Amino acid sequence: MENEVAPVTAAVSLEQVEKAARLLKGVIYKTPLLQNLGLSRTYEANVYLKREDLQVVRSYKIRGAYNKMATLPPIDGAREIVCASAGNHAQGVAYACHSLQLPGYIFMPANTPAQKVDKVRLFGKDQVEVVLTGNTFDEAFQAAKKFCDSRGSTFIHPFDDPAVVAGQATVGLEILKIATAPIDYCFMPIGGGGLASGVASVFKQMSPHTKLIGVQPEGAPSMHKAYYDRQHGALTQIDSFVDGAAVKCPGLLTYEICRELLDEIVLVPEGLVCQDLLKLYNEEGIVVEPAGVLSISALSQYKDEIKGKNVVCVVSGSNNDITRMEDIKERAMKYQGLKHYFMVTFNQQPGALRSFVNNVLLPEDDIIHFQYIKKNNKEKGPVFVGIEVKHSGDEEGIKARMLEEGFSFEYLNGKPDFLALLV
Repeated sequence: MENEVAPVTAAVSLEQVEKAARLLKGVIYKTPLLQNLGLSRTYEANVYLKREDLQVVRSYKIRGAYNKMATLPPIDGAREIVCASAGNHAQGVAYACHSLQLPGYIFMPANTPAQKVDKVRLFGKDQVEVVLTGNTFDEAFQAAKKFCDSRGSTFIHPFDDPAVVAGQATVGLEILKIATAPIDYCFMPIGGGGLASGVASVFKQMSPHTKLIGVQPEGAPSMHKAYYDRQHGALTQIDSFVDGAAVKCPGLLTYEICRELLDEIVLVPEGLVCQDLLKLYNEEGIVVEPAGVLSISALSQYKDEIKGKNVVCVVSGSNNDITRMEDIKERAMKYQGLKHYFMVTFNQQPGALRSFVNNVLLPEDDIIHFQYIKKNNKEKGPVFVGIEVKHSGDEEGIKARMLEEGFSFEYLNGKPDFLALLV
């Protein structure tokens, strides 16, 4: 369903944000705004990171969840909380449930990293029950709403709610209160749009000259599409790899605000996100999840524009599962052009492999995967080969030499669905 909406000037007032900040005092950390010397040197700018990865639940989501739950009107009898989340909102709601002593049911996609599920149970303790269902946030969301309606519970939306937006807006308030110089650019990750709409509301009222940039992963461009199409709607499918920002349909409220207040929304490839995540860990010792590094990954698109400017990137979360690191490294290396996969047709006779190694590969090339099933009644057989090269572009030499040596092949890097079955 598509909706045309009227322009807005700001979703939340400074008074509402200040009220939320007072309510959150003693509940959240006022996370630091730290200049990152490495990024500042790379982009010849003053790049500051708003470190929401250091928040009490490792993301900003506690701000909106707690503000919403703490401002609920009194009711007769016990209040039961329900939410749906890919992880970070779930942790915020769980923490708030325990703090406010409210029972809660937390619906999460079945493929949510185990680390996030365990953290939800840790923060909620005996106040919450986790329900794993569906393959995406949107499927978990529909299940949660149905459950909530059947029981008359209170649903805490992860982004499309004024009180949630006001809570997330306190990130912007803290940035502007901490900053010692005017901020020229602010980059913010976007999933459903709660953070971006809240921070943008504050900046437009307190620092209207700041250019506000929203960032989404290429595989889940829901707000990007709505923003540039000027219509609110849902995507039919998304890549859920950047799970903290993988939303098929942005909020209607948050879309209205982002459409009116953001200067631009950009997309970044998942491979670049993985590359920057590993770089941040290896060079800075900062552990973030894929969604947490989105704002940093967008900087390369603005390299010339931000030179000499004061730039803020909101680092949104660090709820990463260590078991995902091999996948993250794999995606990063493919993005860098250093890992390549082929289905190669080999002659089923002695010496075929020796010919491939000696005549096709360079000394610095490394075979990282080799799957060969000999078929006795066939003259030729398919071999799945993974090769790690020293430099991006070396794969073109491999392709040329395979043809010269009589090896027919199919290049698989551009077929992620098929490749996922093999690797």
